[in-house]
This record gives sequence, C-alpha cells and structure tokens, in this order.
Amino acid sequence: MIPKLLSLITGQTTEDKHIDAHRQLIRQEAQIGGQVFGPVPADRRREFFCLDKNTWIWHEEWNEAGRTQTRTTRYDVRPTGILKAQNNGTYHKVSAEEAQNLYEAARLYKDRVYTELYGVPAVA
Repeated sequence: MIPKLLSLITGQTTEDKHIDAHRQLIRQEAQIGGQVFGPVPADRRREFFCLDKNTWIWHEEWNEAGRTQTRTTRYDVRPTGILKAQNNGTYHKVSAEEAQNLYEAARLYKDRVYTELYGVPAVA
C-alpha cells in the first residue's frame, strides 16, 4: 500500500527507482574509470566502465576548433578473443598487446571502483 502511494506522489515505481540508482552507479563508476590512465584534462570528459559482463566502454569528449569531438570505443569480450568497434563502426579483433592493456585497465578500474565507490577492499 505505501509503495503504491509513494509511486503516485513521486511518479516513480520501485522498479524505476532501482533503474535510476543503477544508472547513477554506472555514471559514478565511469567517472572513476575515466581516471584509470591518469588525470582527465579540464577540457575533456573521459569515461571507462563495464556495461555488462562482456562489454567495456571507453568514451571521450573534447573541443577542437570550437566543435565537440567524441570517440566511443566498445570492447566485446568473447571466449575467442576481444572485439573492438569505435564510433559504432565495424568490429575488429584486438591484438594481444591491446587485450593485455584492456585487462590491466579493467583490473585498475575494478580496484578503484571497489575501494573508492563501494568502500570494499579490492580482491585479487
């Protein structure tokens, strides 16, 4: 009864609130992830995050000649290798070196997100 009453007042269902909370956590994780490779310059926006168990996203925005530029890289981790697409382009298999770099970035991301956002010591 009370959840229904609250949803009438706020206009949000419990499910909507959970979805909003999940999105907010992903935004916070993405912000932390954007700093994995060092400080983000003031004129840039950088995000790196785990979208789901097989998908990693690297997104960056900056101004160039007064115009906003963006680059979004999507990594799909599969049993046969890692596929990469930029700006919704064609997928290509990444090299062993790039796969290792992604692995290290994901490890750093996990460590920082666990400790900085959730207050949990990173697990090896």
